[in-house]
Amino acid sequence: MKRLILIALLVLVAPVAPAFADVTVKSSLAGKGMGMGGTMTSVTYIKGNKMRTDTIVGDTTRTSVIDMDAMTLSSFDSKKKEADVYDVRKLSEEISKNVQVSDMKASIKANGKTKEVSGKSANGYDMTVVVPAMMGGEKGMKMTVNLMGPVWVVKNAPGTAEYLGFYQRAVDKGWFFSDPRAAKAQPGQAKAMGEMYRQLAATGGMPYETEMNIKMSGEGPMAAMFEKMGNISMTTTVTSVETGALAANLFVVPAGYKVREQK
Repeated sequence: MKRLILIALLVLVAPVAPAFADVTVKSSLAGKGMGMGGTMTSVTYIKGNKMRTDTIVGDTTRTSVIDMDAMTLSSFDSKKKEADVYDVRKLSEEISKNVQVSDMKASIKANGKTKEVSGKSANGYDMTVVVPAMMGGEKGMKMTVNLMGPVWVVKNAPGTAEYLGFYQRAVDKGWFFSDPRAAKAQPGQAKAMGEMYRQLAATGGMPYETEMNIKMSGEGPMAAMFEKMGNISMTTTVTSVETGALAANLFVVPAGYKVREQK
């Protein structure tokens, strides 16, 4: 479960893009919290309204494929010949029932700082997202997800227009950019990530480095548990962005894999 959360968050922070370009983004992620540690790498491929993210964990490559047209998310890895396919419309509806959207607060403000990230000049922003949610359904335990940290944004980088366009459409459709299992378990965290991308789009650039500090709080006897679950920090850094045609078969479940429709 700990590794699942880290992988899901890496998928969340991987740049994405729209229908008029093919883009390849390579990133590294360093995280800690809940016993997690170390660095992972990922490659994100975007072709039209489809995105594939390959995350390397040890000797296994874990893959997620987003199809914005069909509103499906497929998840599989390089070792098991099985793929789980989720209907994102249904999952979004389920997550929304457990999140108090009207009470959600978010802001991203320029802090006047600059630094070089992967050879490009980046502008600094301070980001804060607060999302009240329920864990375990409408009658579950009340909790609050707090996401904050600095973001370093590069303007006019390759793929920037594509990134902004795709993200804006995806969020408008209710996409939550998370492993569905993690999203079901922690709907507030999934919704917070979606709102984070909405705020980032307003900067007009691509986030080349994002430091996310996630904390959760709750009431009653479960307060300590929430605090432990949410004390996670991660830094994602874009190492390269390339534009160029990508093969269509990158964005489908590999031949010979058993497909399992998930509810």
